[in-house]
Amino acid sequence: MSAIVLFMAVIAVIVGWWLSQQRLTAKPWLEEDRAGDFPGTGAMTLPAAKIGLGVFLAVVGSLFALFISAYSMRMNMVDWRALPVPRLLWFNTGVLVLSSVALQWAHVAARRNDIDSVIVGLCAGGASAGTFLVGQLLAWQQLRVAGYFVASNPANSFFYLMTAAHGLHLMGGLVALGRTTARVWRGAEMTKVRQSVELCAIYWHFLLLVWLVLLGLLTGWTDDFVDVCRRLLS
Repeated sequence: MSAIVLFMAVIAVIVGWWLSQQRLTAKPWLEEDRAGDFPGTGAMTLPAAKIGLGVFLAVVGSLFALFISAYSMRMNMVDWRALPVPRLLWFNTGVLVLSSVALQWAHVAARRNDIDSVIVGLCAGGASAGTFLVGQLLAWQQLRVAGYFVASNPANSFFYLMTAAHGLHLMGGLVALGRTTARVWRGAEMTKVRQSVELCAIYWHFLLLVWLVLLGLLTGWTDDFVDVCRRLLS
């Protein structure tokens, strides 16, 4: 429950900040100059696509916050038997980090109008993300061979559910990344694809953050972090 409250508080702060930038208390009908001369009365500061992505990430974040909250409550019951975390997950994490770094590099290159570096960054990010998904399937296979099936224990069910949800969102991101890469490859003007590259990078950073939280939850180091914080505050 605390995870949901914390997440909703973060969302509320972000929404409050965004609303504060919109001059909601302004009275443009009392201004005597042209509307375009006053901030907040013309076009929106943020593009519609970026706002849409922000709303989507808030929904996805809420979904994973519910998963985390349910996981934290369920693990305290007597029938809970934690499954061993495959070492392959650490390799997969490193690959996902490389994918996020590659897309950030592509975003920076797009701002410099360096199309060659953009193509390299997008292709490297997509290949790394594909490698991550293959690695996750191999980790599932290792667990099944060891006898850790989906329905054999609640901990197993949560592991497969959360990693599958994360993988599905990453696959959806690969579709958008593939379309952006194709546009750049066909020689589209950088001004027309720069925003798409930026949105892909933001989405990848978000998925990396979600995966790090899930990994910390599955390995148990988040519990140690919470205990340290409690001791510091007590």
